[in-house]
Amino acid sequence: MDKDLHPVAQAIHTDLIGLEALADEIGEMQPALDAAIDLIGSMDGRVIVTGLGKSGHIATKLAATFASTGTPAYFLHPSEASHGDLGMVQPSDVILALSWSGETRELSDVIGYAKRHRVPLIALTGQAESTLAQAATVALVLPKVREACPHNLAPTTSTLLQLALGDALAIALLQAKGFTEERFHGFHPGGSLGAALKRVDEIMHAADAIPLVSADTPVIGAIGELSAKGHGIVGVVENDRLCGVITDGDIRRYLERNAASTMKAALHEASADSIMTRGSVTLRADMLVGEAMATLQARRISAAFVTEGDRPVGLITMLRLLNRGAA
Repeated sequence: MDKDLHPVAQAIHTDLIGLEALADEIGEMQPALDAAIDLIGSMDGRVIVTGLGKSGHIATKLAATFASTGTPAYFLHPSEASHGDLGMVQPSDVILALSWSGETRELSDVIGYAKRHRVPLIALTGQAESTLAQAATVALVLPKVREACPHNLAPTTSTLLQLALGDALAIALLQAKGFTEERFHGFHPGGSLGAALKRVDEIMHAADAIPLVSADTPVIGAIGELSAKGHGIVGVVENDRLCGVITDGDIRRYLERNAASTMKAALHEASADSIMTRGSVTLRADMLVGEAMATLQARRISAAFVTEGDRPVGLITMLRLLNRGAA
């Protein structure tokens, strides 16, 4: 270790060395990784993720990640497994067992059960010759690395590698299953993530709440619609098709340009299509809310109409997005 580095920097540096070692060995691990992905991808049951101590904490997280990305999974505590919870494990399941040493005594009953009932067992371990690796249907052997702990004792870098490879398996399965953003939203309906994964048509202003005027409406009528709906924008339609938009800014600039005209001429004799902005940004009804927000932010606008073809069916505003929890 470099004693000139801050202890935090030393630990992170050691972790990075471990991750680089894992990345370097992925090529050699590919046959085992492919076998593990095939086992899980073809199962009819669930991934039973198990481990003890720090490996158990990682296993709990991985079970949640698998489950939330389309691979049914749950965590099985190895000690509880020996006292009845093995009854949860079915032949249609796949067991993913985590143990850096591969000699965790509490996993012995899980291993024995897998053998007796022919439940496929995937080992995630740091020791190729360990009891766990030798008993496994597929052994994913992590590179031997130094722990970030200065005494090379506390599980730190080793658990990081378990987490990294476990997450990578979940993502590989996600891609293999064609797991979509819409399905992801089905598992994450709450919070800002859930809000970002809703569809635009679930939260947009619709029907009578959409601010619209016809192309031949006088400017004063467009101003009235702006005020009545309060969204800072009004759509201009011709033959039910959106041909442009008028914003508060468009009205202000129009009045500035026509300051020398009479108020009657400026507001009553000009029509909406003469002051509208053509080629405005529009959104799709099936677009995800997160994508809609990114579009508004990228174009630096506060609202956009939702269209089907050229027909306006809704309106999304930045205020609406924020009120519904998107961020």
